[in-house]
Amino acid sequence: MKNFRRLMAMTVVLLGILVGAGQVTAQSDVMGGIQSAIKSGSSRDLARYFNSKVDVNIDGDNGSYSQSQAEMVVRNFFSKNAPVSFSFDHQGGSEDGQRYAIGKYNHKGGRYNVVVKVRKYGDSYKIDTIEFK
Repeated sequence: MKNFRRLMAMTVVLLGILVGAGQVTAQSDVMGGIQSAIKSGSSRDLARYFNSKVDVNIDGDNGSYSQSQAEMVVRNFFSKNAPVSFSFDHQGGSEDGQRYAIGKYNHKGGRYNVVVKVRKYGDSYKIDTIEFK
């Protein structure tokens, strides 16, 4: 009986570790996909990660947009500021499930600091906020 309890306890612990590792992988996959989309200047690929409503801030011009409207706003930004390079420098999160990433977006005319905030909706993470400052 002791061995059975020990086996069950170990099984529960292992399942918890595996589930947690799966969430970390899903978060990093999403951030990797977002980073690739921004780096290539693809508003279409980036829009795949947008929530149904997205807050977009470009140089202090703020707006809350539908997914398709946000894609057009970001497409316009990319067309005026084509990326030379982009990478996330820092990623983190909060206890309520929100994740964020901060990076540098370089274009011919200068550089923007980028902040992306995502939250889990169902089985996937979606962008709630994206800022180019």
